[in-house]
Amino acid sequence: MLDWFKRLALLASVGLLAACGGGDDHPPTVVDIARSDARFSILSEAVVAADLGTTLSAPGSLTVFAPTNDAFAALLTELGVSKAQLLADKALLTAVLTYHVLPAKVERAAIPAGKPITTLQGGIFKIEVNGGTTRVTDGRNRVSTITATDIQASNGVVHVLDRVLLPADKTIVQTASALPDFSILVEAVVAADLVGTLSGTGPFTVFAPTNAAFAALLTELGISKDALLADKALLTKVLTYHVLPARVLKSDVPVGPAITTVQGNTFTVDANLDITDRNGRKARITATDVLASNGVIHVIDKVILPTL
Repeated sequence: MLDWFKRLALLASVGLLAACGGGDDHPPTVVDIARSDARFSILSEAVVAADLGTTLSAPGSLTVFAPTNDAFAALLTELGVSKAQLLADKALLTAVLTYHVLPAKVERAAIPAGKPITTLQGGIFKIEVNGGTTRVTDGRNRVSTITATDIQASNGVVHVLDRVLLPADKTIVQTASALPDFSILVEAVVAADLVGTLSGTGPFTVFAPTNAAFAALLTELGISKDALLADKALLTKVLTYHVLPARVLKSDVPVGPAITTVQGNTFTVDANLDITDRNGRKARITATDVLASNGVIHVIDKVILPTL
């Protein structure tokens, strides 16, 4: 009789484990993980509102960067909208949510630090690892922190974010126009009729001289700003020398070899991020990886010159 009760208790415990999902027959999808964690209740609502539940529950390999409820609350304040308004804007919601998904499983150890990471939405972001901190720079150059990693799902992996990521909404020209230190560069781009080109699909890399860099160039050449802007041929030659026909983030800038520009001439970059132009003049890259929808901007402290 005692053996019979033992067998009955064992069967009951197995049944209870199966009912609670404790077995391995049906491991949770990334959607199941979000639904079962109170931190992601708004994310779960957003997935439903965007009709992405089936996509994110399908078999396969995905990486989901999951913003917490606090992250969504901060986004609502930032955008000046209510949760209901956000959930009702299906186009925006879909773009934002798919920007948090990679079409492959990428655990923390395999994150390509400093490289452009292409999302399901089509835009890119960058991840950098500094000691024990992992940060994401999104397409609008906003920074979030990954607070937990490698939550395993049957169809991928989940990393937790403390801020909602947003895809880029400005081209290189629009990004430069929004930054006061590039006002002369923007004037020059307009004068050279390059706005259309640098607003195109690209992607491009622009080494962007500051206003101080242009002021120094005017002194070096002994001309006025108006005279420079009026010389369209010279201006076009100089500006296109600052452009590469590809998106090249700092981590991928070739150190040493000659780099060919849209203009056709080359320059070199050394390990200190100093550029040597065709005339042996040096410029320092002072800031890197300002992301835009059609490329990236690196800031330089001197206008570089091709063979004139």
